[in-house]
Amino acid sequence: MSEDIEGPEPGFVRVRLDLSYDGKDFSGWAKQTGRRTVQGEIEDALRTVTRSSRTYELTVAGRTDAGVHARGQVAHVDLPESVWAEHRERLLRRLAGRLGHDVRVWEVAEAPAGFNARFSALWRRYAYRVVDHPGGVDPLLRGHVLWHDWPLDVAAMNAASAGLLGEHDFAAYCKRREGATTIRTLQRLEWARDAHGVITATVRADAFCHNMVRSLVGALLFVGDEHRPVEWPAKVLAAGVRDSAVHVVRPHGLTLEEVGYPEDALLASRNREARNKRTLGGSSFCC
Repeated sequence: MSEDIEGPEPGFVRVRLDLSYDGKDFSGWAKQTGRRTVQGEIEDALRTVTRSSRTYELTVAGRTDAGVHARGQVAHVDLPESVWAEHRERLLRRLAGRLGHDVRVWEVAEAPAGFNARFSALWRRYAYRVVDHPGGVDPLLRGHVLWHDWPLDVAAMNAASAGLLGEHDFAAYCKRREGATTIRTLQRLEWARDAHGVITATVRADAFCHNMVRSLVGALLFVGDEHRPVEWPAKVLAAGVRDSAVHVVRPHGLTLEEVGYPEDALLASRNREARNKRTLGGSSFCC
C-alpha cells in the first residue's frame, strides 16, 4: 500500500502505537529475513490477534540498531476500518498476550489527521548511560549501562558538547547511506552524573543519522578521560569526514526516550516539510 502524505488510503484508519522494548535480543527495529526484529515481532502479533491474512506494515519514528533500547518509541499502522472497529477495544490486551516480554505496546489510538510517526516528528531524544566506577557496572544495570574503565570529567564533556550544538553536517559522526543527508540540528547534548554514579548523556535533535549518537558519545568519552582536548570533537565535526579515532560505542547504553510532535493542527504541514531534502540553512530534512 502506497503511503499518502496526508494520511491513509480510503477505507483505512491510521493508528498510533506508543511502545518500548529492551533491544538486547533484537537485531534492531527494521524487518530482516531470518532475524528477530521489533518491527517483525509487532507486525506478526498484529496479524495474529486481528486474524488477518496480510501483514500491515509499521512506520516508526526512529529506527534503532541492534541492541539499542526504547522507552518512548512511536509507530503507526494503517488498518482497514472494519479491522479497527472490531479489535480496537481489545487490541492492547491481546498484543500484550502475544508479544515477547521484551517488547510492550502501551497505547493504541486513532491518530489525528496528518499524523505520520516518522515525518511528523519534530525531535527525538536519546539517553546514553555510562559508569566509570573502577569496579564496573551494577549487575542489575549491566544491560543498559556502559562501563568506561577511565575516570570521566563530566564538566569537560559538557564543554566539548557545547561546540557540537546547532545545525551542522554531521558526516564525521555518521555512517553514510546512499541518498540520505547527514545535515541535522543538534538541539541538546549534555551530561550529568547522578547520586549512584551513572553518567547520562541527554541527546536531542530533529533527527539522527546512522550511528550519530554512539559516535558523538565515543568522541566525548575521549575528552572526559583526557585522551583528547575539549576542542577535538568540534574540530572533527568541522573536518566533515569520518575520523578513525572516533569510536562508535556499544549499543546497549543507548535508549530512545521520547519523540516530540507538534500540535495536531500542524502535523500535516510538518509531515510535508520533513520530506524535503535538507541543505545547510534550510528547515527540512529527508532521513
